[in-house]
Amino acid sequence: MPNSTTEESIAVPLLPSLRRATNSTSQVAIVGSNVCPIESLDYEIAENDFFKQDWRARSKIEIFQYVFMKWLLCFFIGIIVSLIGFANNLAVENLAGVKFVVTSNMMLAGRFSMGFVVFSVTNLVLTLFASVITASVAPAAAGSGIPEVKAYLNGVDAPEIFSLRTLIVKIIGNISGVSASLLIGKAGPMVHTGACVASILGQGGSKRYGFTWRWLRFFKNDRDRRDLVTCGSAAGIAASFRAPVGGVLFALEEMSSWWRSALLWRIFFSTAVVAIVLRALIDVCLSGKCGLFGKGGLIMFDVYSENASYHLGDVLPVLLLGVVGGILGSIYNFLLDKVLRVYNFIYEKGVAWKILLACTISIFTSCLLFGLPFLASCQPCPAGALEECPTIGRSGNFKKYQCPPGHYNDLASLIFNTNDDAIKNLFSKNTDFEFHYFSILVFFVTCFFLSIFSYGIVAPAGLFVPVIVTGASYGRFVGMLLGSNSNLNHGLFAVLGAASFLGGSMRMTVSTCVILLELTNNLLLLPMMMLVLLISKTVADAFNANIYNLIMKLKGFPYLYTHAEPYMRQLLVGDVVTGPLQVFNGIEKVETIVHVLKTTNHNGFPVVDGPPLAAAPVLYGLILRAHILTLLKKRMFLSNPVAFDSNTLAEFKADEFAKKGSGRGDKIEDVELSEEELNMYLDLHPFSNTSPYTVVETMSIAKALILFREVGIRHLLVIPKTSNRPPVVGILTRHDFMPEHILTLHPSRSRSRWKRLRIQLPFFS
Repeated sequence: MPNSTTEESIAVPLLPSLRRATNSTSQVAIVGSNVCPIESLDYEIAENDFFKQDWRARSKIEIFQYVFMKWLLCFFIGIIVSLIGFANNLAVENLAGVKFVVTSNMMLAGRFSMGFVVFSVTNLVLTLFASVITASVAPAAAGSGIPEVKAYLNGVDAPEIFSLRTLIVKIIGNISGVSASLLIGKAGPMVHTGACVASILGQGGSKRYGFTWRWLRFFKNDRDRRDLVTCGSAAGIAASFRAPVGGVLFALEEMSSWWRSALLWRIFFSTAVVAIVLRALIDVCLSGKCGLFGKGGLIMFDVYSENASYHLGDVLPVLLLGVVGGILGSIYNFLLDKVLRVYNFIYEKGVAWKILLACTISIFTSCLLFGLPFLASCQPCPAGALEECPTIGRSGNFKKYQCPPGHYNDLASLIFNTNDDAIKNLFSKNTDFEFHYFSILVFFVTCFFLSIFSYGIVAPAGLFVPVIVTGASYGRFVGMLLGSNSNLNHGLFAVLGAASFLGGSMRMTVSTCVILLELTNNLLLLPMMMLVLLISKTVADAFNANIYNLIMKLKGFPYLYTHAEPYMRQLLVGDVVTGPLQVFNGIEKVETIVHVLKTTNHNGFPVVDGPPLAAAPVLYGLILRAHILTLLKKRMFLSNPVAFDSNTLAEFKADEFAKKGSGRGDKIEDVELSEEELNMYLDLHPFSNTSPYTVVETMSIAKALILFREVGIRHLLVIPKTSNRPPVVGILTRHDFMPEHILTLHPSRSRSRWKRLRIQLPFFS
């Protein structure tokens, strides 16, 4: 991403006091709303004797079962995520709908004070409920979840991000938060929800709650879970906007760090299932069996279906939309970055402060949403309106609010409504004279700032829908300013404004374009939308990074980008290797192994053979901490330093070495050994990866980074240039490639001159 690691505003992580000069594979980051230890994922296939033997032992039926189960899981992901997305919308529309209906009825009776009390107290209770369950039950469910899922797909693992309780709190908390009229969205949490569903299915259920399925044992590894989580994230977007192709492109453009054609087919299959299930459920709701649902809800309707008509002269206004959208998007990202930093300092004081902040935002939001429509003047209902005017007790463009009969409040039609209904009103056709300058401007400013202050609260909250509604209001305002000077109607300007603000804030082009086209059901908008997205992204990239990269940097996730910084080409891998390096012999004493595991946090250890197994010390392979802990728990020790025989190896099963659930694993403190066992030996040869990736110490960091990221490895061994030195110089992990670590070791490599270079060469990366 351009400028993503050279901007000073995002170069300093949110946890500076927790960074150490001596690097380790165990670090910390803000996951949801809590500081948690994080680990790296390992997508490399361990080519050791034991796993080779296990793979060769598999029958054709088991291989067929593995392939079939992959497709079946993709089908289940589509079914479950679509049902959750439908239930989410159903709950929000009915909860928020009842609240607005009760409040409107009180206002019709002239009881404005009581209406405000009911409105604000209902919002406060819903916000309090969402913040309490998030802060106390599953802090990892806070926020949108997209930064966490994106980091996971890049190779960063964190505890509880895909647990069953995180999934439940994500669903319930987001329903409560959106129903509380907070300016937050459902799309981001749905991406996290889809990823949780995929991960739980992939790991065979949840052992903690007694839901496990042995027939899913094939997928207990990081590679298969990565593919399933990618499918889940795409299904989440597809369920949010009923945009199956947009979901596929979203996973490709924004989420996934590794991509291949087989994964593309499975993701497309999952999103197609989502689209079919949602279509069937929509038909049920349109028959009037879903309560208030179907009277609103973004995924339920084609918000714009009229054929678009425009000419060459309309290109200039679209260019203007793109430029202003890019500037506004970069300002939005900058302000959100600062607000999240302030919130972090508040959250350090404890859980009570997190909940208090959420409640404060809720009260402030309720006051604005209820009070601002009184500033707008009542407008007479237009003659020949396509819907009933004024709107009473339901969603629509003509909210009566405090107005007399035959009049409506245009600001209330936008602000005293759900976000989905507000977007539908802004996108609506034949409404060029139903909204006025003051109302649209007030609505834009309110959405712009409320979405910034609402996102960081301790509750499941997305950014997608708030950015769409903010951009749509700005686009419609531009259309109103141009008036008859453009052939585009105000609804089209709202759609293009939403696209420009999405491009300026999130910097997605292809996926955003397709999602909006699937929403509006109007392919004729394609040229204009492509143009506005390209311009807004280009303008915004000149100022800062996209919003999700900013948040990942703030949270402290060690995300590896596709490009290497220029100064990395001037440094060698030997310059950034940190110690001390711990090495095991091929046949090692148990006491030594236990001591090393207790005194270090390393997750990978080189295995070296020396005399009498080799004439000189030679690198045999690499063994993982998790596999060593499994061996210690198995207690298959040797009285003498000799190799395992075939009968001993037969005692082990592949399932015992399978990856545990996300964030969970064995600990050395849980292994209790007697004095006699500590004096015995353990043969590490059959369980060591005999072909780990290695680089020479004279390779540049930039070249090593490309290898590390593209292959998706966890440990990269550094070997010496000459043969008269130890066989291993050190181990590189993803933290060794972080600019903070490199520039701490080599402060002379200042960024200022490289900033100037990249300004001169904007397409360098």
